[in-house]
Amino acid sequence: MNAKRPYVPLPGQSPPPAPRLRRDWKDHVRIWWREVDRVLLGLILGLMVLGSLAVAVASPASAARLSTSETTLPGSYFWMRHIVWQVMGLATMIGISLVPREHLRRGGIVAAAVFFGFLMLVPLIGSEVNGARRWLDLGMRFQPSEFLKPGFAIVLAWVLSWRTRDPDMPVIQTSGAMLAAVVFLMMLQPNLGGAILFVGAWFVMVLLAGLPVQRVAVMAGLGSMALVAAYLFYDNARHRIDAFLGGGTAFDQVDLASRTLMAGGWTGTGLWLGEQKMRLPEAHTDYIFSVIGEELGLLTCAVVVILYLSIVLRVFVRMVGEEDIFRLLAASGLAAFFGGQAFINMLVNLQLFPSKGMTLPLVSYGGSSTIATCAVVGLLLAFTRRNPFLSREGLAFANRRGQKVPFDRRAGQSARDAGKGIAA
Repeated sequence: MNAKRPYVPLPGQSPPPAPRLRRDWKDHVRIWWREVDRVLLGLILGLMVLGSLAVAVASPASAARLSTSETTLPGSYFWMRHIVWQVMGLATMIGISLVPREHLRRGGIVAAAVFFGFLMLVPLIGSEVNGARRWLDLGMRFQPSEFLKPGFAIVLAWVLSWRTRDPDMPVIQTSGAMLAAVVFLMMLQPNLGGAILFVGAWFVMVLLAGLPVQRVAVMAGLGSMALVAAYLFYDNARHRIDAFLGGGTAFDQVDLASRTLMAGGWTGTGLWLGEQKMRLPEAHTDYIFSVIGEELGLLTCAVVVILYLSIVLRVFVRMVGEEDIFRLLAASGLAAFFGGQAFINMLVNLQLFPSKGMTLPLVSYGGSSTIATCAVVGLLLAFTRRNPFLSREGLAFANRRGQKVPFDRRAGQSARDAGKGIAA
């Protein structure tokens, strides 16, 4: 019998592609579980559980406040709806975190274009609630600006990463024009708090991209001028800032939130025993942090702060040593959006910041905004995924060679050994 001769390519002929292993959904889940940052995932899930408890204790107050003579809402109305949104958000988060990182950029660009288009429609056909036109009702009411956040961070990271290929490209100017367009549309709603959040995330990303120090002072001055202009020309912004600086009868919910927060002391009054929350507007959304303080105590509020800090710091720790500037900037921008919104909300409840109408991410009852927030944390989980069998040196070598280093599960060979085979 003649032995099968090995294939030898002719001169100038490329070898055939290596056969690809077929994986089913179970293999993808195993790979995801091996690569996902379980500490970050645990922190996120812990915050969601705490949020469900907080909405449960705040739901009776909001249900009683929003009930009418014709319709009486049950005390658990918002909690039951919140659980449904949490399940949908959890599915969204896990689904996005399963997406390979090389596909996230394309999806983020498409999402940014779609929701920027929706944002342009808000001043024209948007729904007005509490004096602000921020929502679109297309069968489901949602805020386009909330869903724009993850796409904006990815597009901005993509634009800023151009500088690694050509240092002379005007990436700062291009990203600044993108930011100006978003801020302009948000101020038409008006949504000063959301505009500040976008500016803050952009500022973090351009600093990490290597913004010259002399430009920092210029941008700080421009930001101050923009706040002054908002105070002078936007009644909503002026009223909120005046209420923060001197108080007022028309906008005193921040003072009520602060008193509700302190009413429970260190350990709280106990579940469903708080009285101040019954007079608090938006107890289940904007001021849920105050409800946590009254019924669960200031110690639980400290736990909430630590959870948010831990999530943001964990993302930056995972990004230390990341050589892909796009992934570094995208994860940093997403963390800035998530952490910035959380701390603005908590500062408002502490009467340290003007009221902005922002929810507490993963904790407040948010409806569609819960889906948008879960998309943000799903992207964070995707960008922080790491192969535990691959050293950072082997990953850098494989990236330079433009090759992927697989993990041979059947042969019991780790990706580190495969990387050494490539090097050989």
